Amino acid sequence: MVKEVQNNDLAEALAADLAIIDFNAVWCGPCKMLGPVLEEVSEEKVDTGFYGVDVDENPDLAQQFKVTNIPTLVAVKNGEVVGKQVGFLPKPALVEWIESCK
Repeated sequence: MVKEVQNNDLAEALAADLAIIDFNAVWCGPCKMLGPVLEEVSEEKVDTGFYGVDVDENPDLAQQFKVTNIPTLVAVKNGEVVGKQVGFLPKPALVEWIESCK
């Protein structure tokens, strides 16, 4: 399950062994395409936390992670950014990218 981040609060994600943070917006077409793929992968990868950040509702986080285009995926391992991916990814590529961030 992808957990929606509220009030710029990423404490849970930063405490996870590995977290994938999806920076998105409701008006973004590629974000709408990526959402279901992320949801499916999150059900399979139970050892990884998945978090959704609406950049319009959480602009401080978007700025903190230097997100200039969406969708942007940021991989955080033990509180440190270990990977960043911009744009839509099909499921096989997404799984491969997540594995490379472990």
